[in-house]
Amino acid sequence: MAENPTACLLIIGNEVLSGRTRDANLQFLATRLGELGIPLREVRVIPDVQETIVETVNAVRPRFTYVFTTGGIGPTHDDITAESVAAAFGLPWEPHPEAWALMAAHYEKQGSEFNAARQRMATMPRGATLIPNPVSIAPGFVIGNVHVMAGVPRIMQAMFDALAPSLVGGTPVQSRAVHATGLLEGTIAAGLGAIQARFPDLDIGSYPYYRPEGNGVALVAKGTDPARAEAAAAEMSTLIRSMGLEPVPGEPG
Repeated sequence: MAENPTACLLIIGNEVLSGRTRDANLQFLATRLGELGIPLREVRVIPDVQETIVETVNAVRPRFTYVFTTGGIGPTHDDITAESVAAAFGLPWEPHPEAWALMAAHYEKQGSEFNAARQRMATMPRGATLIPNPVSIAPGFVIGNVHVMAGVPRIMQAMFDALAPSLVGGTPVQSRAVHATGLLEGTIAAGLGAIQARFPDLDIGSYPYYRPEGNGVALVAKGTDPARAEAAAAEMSTLIRSMGLEPVPGEPG
């Protein structure tokens, strides 16, 4: 079986690093990419600093099939992702004819000025392909294997939905989980490690949960082969029973 393509996400924004804004894009992208068979292998949160963006983009784009960025493509002075990505590729940052026409028509229809701030959102690396934005018009873009999207979750999700059909994925990632209230990670660590050793092709993890009705641990196996994930889940259930508890299929509610 051919290996799946891989993805890296760069979350760009001082507001995320300062705690001012809680990132809501990571879970959405990790889930959707997994469904497409493009596992998200790395995430970095970086500031609105051109040198850092350039260095990071150039560090990750040779290592992953796809690089996605969120944030920094709005109209204000600190929205520097587009010009920084252009610099990373050694390309001019210039008005994009299609984006410029689209946005000029939009603001004219609204009776608003297509001013210098808004024109920044139509300025991109030369040769970029647009990612449609059905929510607020201003598009994202693709250059090379780098996909630049908005940071606002509703807009980013709409952009990704528009982008997804063009992504070449692999075998969707499958997940199988069992859990038990009263289970403790310390008591199953060795046994779970042994299961991981028998299933090196899967990602196996333990995740404590805390509920008013009782605390416990969920055991999860993820991979591209559903039969292997089912087999690992069966072994995890056997491990839980060896602790004198009854496993419950699925994630805790």
